[in-house]
Amino acid sequence: MTAEARAGFAPEALSRDAFLGGALHLLQPRGGYRAGIDPVLLAASVRARAGQSVLELGCGAGPALLCLGTRVPGLALTGIERQDDYAALARRNADENGIAAAIVTADLTALPSDVRQARFDRVIANPPFFESTGRTRAADAGREAGLAEETPLAAWIEVAARRCSPGGEVTFIHRAERVPELLAGFCAHLGAVELQPLAPREGRPPRLVLVRGRKGGRTPFRLHAPLVLHRGASHEKDGDDYAPSIEAVLRRAADLHFSA
Repeated sequence: MTAEARAGFAPEALSRDAFLGGALHLLQPRGGYRAGIDPVLLAASVRARAGQSVLELGCGAGPALLCLGTRVPGLALTGIERQDDYAALARRNADENGIAAAIVTADLTALPSDVRQARFDRVIANPPFFESTGRTRAADAGREAGLAEETPLAAWIEVAARRCSPGGEVTFIHRAERVPELLAGFCAHLGAVELQPLAPREGRPPRLVLVRGRKGGRTPFRLHAPLVLHRGASHEKDGDDYAPSIEAVLRRAADLHFSA
């Protein structure tokens, strides 16, 4: 049996995709949940240093965790993923890319005791963007699990804050319309909260946000100016038209700094 088959997916159901300009290659299900740029932007925004520990809640096949491990070697990485097949795929992806990562198959609301007893310097998450009601379900169960929440967003934030070390940081990426819930949760459990809007183009409203908080932080809330992802007011030709700073993040594993 091939490694791909042991991961719970037939080999023909998987694609091998390049991230960070080819510095990282990930197996992903062709018909299931597939990573866009969201986990790459999340990973690029994390202010981690070699020797620190990082926990990702809901790591899927590992795009955010392994992008971070590629950008910052020497991290102690742990990923939590409740779907067996995606957790196995994350382990496979970590092994293939030579990145040490502990991938734990568990629901974030029922973590094993060793994870509950641990504290992490950085906790990250790219939770499902949509509420489970009032929308058409995806045909693929894995894709549906990645898109629609079963665990409330408030629970994701509470678990992340509990697992964070004093002085450590929690960073989420999510849709802009969920900002009220994000801020309510972050401000209830963390301090020094910062919100970084991500606008698709100049003059367009943000669709995504990064939100970051520090355990025990005391500085006031900070709302940053939007980061613009694409050049120009509209898409005018084939191919990518990312802004230079975003292209550096996506192609060269550059840091993503919150704007002034």
